[in-house]
Amino acid sequence: MIIDAGTGDGRAVLATAARELATLVVGLDANASAMAEASRRAVRRAHKGGLPNAAFVLAAVETPPTELAGLASLVTVRFPWGSLLRGVVGRDAAVAAGIAGLLAPGGAIELLVAPIERDGLDGVPTSTDGLVAGAASAFEAHGFTLADVDRPSAEAVRATGSTWARRLDRPPTLIRLVRR
Repeated sequence: MIIDAGTGDGRAVLATAARELATLVVGLDANASAMAEASRRAVRRAHKGGLPNAAFVLAAVETPPTELAGLASLVTVRFPWGSLLRGVVGRDAAVAAGIAGLLAPGGAIELLVAPIERDGLDGVPTSTDGLVAGAASAFEAHGFTLADVDRPSAEAVRATGSTWARRLDRPPTLIRLVRR
């Protein structure tokens, strides 16, 4: 199972589900209206573009449903902002704990981050080194270690299916952590 935490409009979930037909892909977000259209698209009949392997769950990342605990092989967080961004860089322990709790042993977290200066007002780092150090610190207590840091190509970022990928005017950083 793949969980997209803070999925927003859910387009990334649909794109992933279309590529990974044998994998359940779940979008998790606290805003139901943002996910509504993607959810409607997912439940269409297959011949009309439906994706039976895509699902959407209304919940805050800090308190995900216990039914999802320990089931994901991968949790993605794409272009977080606000409390989600603060959580993945070590400024809100409840967010990191919620994400970590979703993962199975050996699972991985992929953070695709591209904060701007105004995000730094809440103590959020905006440099690559600061982002990596913050993410490593946020998840270390939950048994995760830094596996990789990358600057994905514009094509790779667009392939995520994220709506923010089209709006991005700065290069993002991909941080991958794995459970020890």
